Amino acid sequence: MSSGNSAVVVGGGIGGLAAAIGLRLAGWQVTVIERAAVLDDAGAGISLAANGMRALATLGVAEAIEAVSRRQYTGGTRTPDGRRLAAMDGAALERELGAPIVGIPRADLHRILREALPVESLVIGAEVTDLDTSAPDRITVSHGSSTVAADLVVAADGINSRIRRRLFPAHPGPAYSGSTVLRAITERPVAGLTTDFELTWGHGAEFGHIAFPDGRAEWHAVLNAPAGVRYRDPLAEVRRRFARWHDPIPALLAATDPEAVLHHDVNALATPLSSYVSGRVALLGDAAHAMTPHLGQGACQALEDAVTLAAAVAASPTVEGALARYDAVRRPRSQTVARDARRAGRMGQQLANPLAVGLRNAAIRLTPPGAMMRTVLKHADWTPPRIAPGAAA
Repeated sequence: MSSGNSAVVVGGGIGGLAAAIGLRLAGWQVTVIERAAVLDDAGAGISLAANGMRALATLGVAEAIEAVSRRQYTGGTRTPDGRRLAAMDGAALERELGAPIVGIPRADLHRILREALPVESLVIGAEVTDLDTSAPDRITVSHGSSTVAADLVVAADGINSRIRRRLFPAHPGPAYSGSTVLRAITERPVAGLTTDFELTWGHGAEFGHIAFPDGRAEWHAVLNAPAGVRYRDPLAEVRRRFARWHDPIPALLAATDPEAVLHHDVNALATPLSSYVSGRVALLGDAAHAMTPHLGQGACQALEDAVTLAAAVAASPTVEGALARYDAVRRPRSQTVARDARRAGRMGQQLANPLAVGLRNAAIRLTPPGAMMRTVLKHADWTPPRIAPGAAA
């Protein structure tokens, strides 16, 4: 498709910013509309698997990401008393995939993606109030008292996407997964933190950490709980729930500012969408396939979306053709990953029956390393399409 076309991306999160970068590489003019008035980059940390890093390399920002991230070579999965269930061999995965797994604060990831875009392309503190799709070849996007016309709209407005609700009113929307998560980044480096990434599974509970280059770390605690449960002192509750769990869990919690703890329920689109497109609108990231975090693939799948959409737009002579290609490629893969994430949660963090937990742990210990590697490769082995501006002009 020839240059000179314009797109509006609704949502300035990871997927939306990545889509904007990709569309600009395809030769398009892009406006990102983000409703948050202040880009404080709320969030803790994130792991990016090889597929996410390959997407970021295609977008031209992987080098900047690696400069502020820590490669994940060591760690794995444990039981609460510290016994090893499975060891992580990040170096072997990197050799197999040609890209590393890294841990990075979300604030740094957001900042790098934002800095790859012109300042004038970001409209901050504006909420999209209407989409006029009556014209056959243009969409008018209203935000506040302003409007902007575009050839394409990318709905990257999150799990509670208003655009998705408008386009697919019969869809039930997000559902509670049964898990709630508390997380934070430590305010100082943590002594005795010897692994890059680790998960510990108890009975209906998980504790994990992601180490950063400066010695600080992100930790998360995932619990089976009714929806909407909140604690007067979240950090004190985490300390109580994990008081007897192995080191360095106590050290991670001791290095945390109580005000830094975030708490939210884990919701997901348990009912898959029948399409990721409607007319000239494409759904992307959590708006299309919000998934549970049990495979660590949510952001990576959004990055895959972004690169695939940009490549399709660059290669197709029409928006409609590009979006048909995007939907055909992304929907099967992302919905498979989302389904596998739910299964991983049921067999991992959410498993609470003591007998079932014992059987699972025994099965993991007996699983050959090669089989574990193939499980990871199923989701992380992805080759990004090339974004070639004007390929079908």
